[in-house]
Amino acid sequence: MTLLEKLLYQTQDVKVIPDSITSNQYIPLDLSVSNIQLAEESIGNTVAFEKYIEHYLSTNNSKVAYGGYNEERNLYKRSIIFKDDTTAERNMHIGLDLWIKAGTPILAALDGKVHSFKNNADLGDYGPTIILEHEIENQVFYTLYGHLSLESLEDLKIGAFFKKGQAIGTLGDASVNGDYSPHLHFQVIKNIANNLGDYPGVCSKKDLPFYLENCPDPNLLLKIKRQ
Repeated sequence: MTLLEKLLYQTQDVKVIPDSITSNQYIPLDLSVSNIQLAEESIGNTVAFEKYIEHYLSTNNSKVAYGGYNEERNLYKRSIIFKDDTTAERNMHIGLDLWIKAGTPILAALDGKVHSFKNNADLGDYGPTIILEHEIENQVFYTLYGHLSLESLEDLKIGAFFKKGQAIGTLGDASVNGDYSPHLHFQVIKNIANNLGDYPGVCSKKDLPFYLENCPDPNLLLKIKRQ
């Protein structure tokens, strides 16, 4: 483990979704290319995909489906932002997704200030996004919260401080969140470089080693246990 990874792992009681949803209501979800059942679903159709997620949660008596870090997905083939004629296809997911109903409050994982925010409105993108800056034992890093509601960005200011566990916004629906079934994309970033209100959450296989090093597994913080 790197020093930052150790610090993340040592940090306890981190939540980005309210405690009213208990740990036994979380269930892992495989959206990888190897999910044969998913291949039969119309992942290019937002309504059909949302029904797939809702059915999965209902069948498993759960409220939150989670997963996706370092996962190869076909989910992004419908959008040109993940592939053009000059770059390799981006299909490796480097954040952690929490699939839950739109309107769910989203909490600051740790004490931090608003680094930047933006509505990334293209098809397949994050939609409304907030990035917080944190510091633990002189280690500066960032957490990204993607697919929020438009209301989450209202009256927000750069430098605004949020306490750990304080609501920073709510989840958006497909009309604003990049045209996805409602979910939070949560990502940890070491070096954000010059990015503002945005940072790649999906990369190519060629660039995967860099992004895995720069974006540690968010579950080091959240510690969601598989059921």
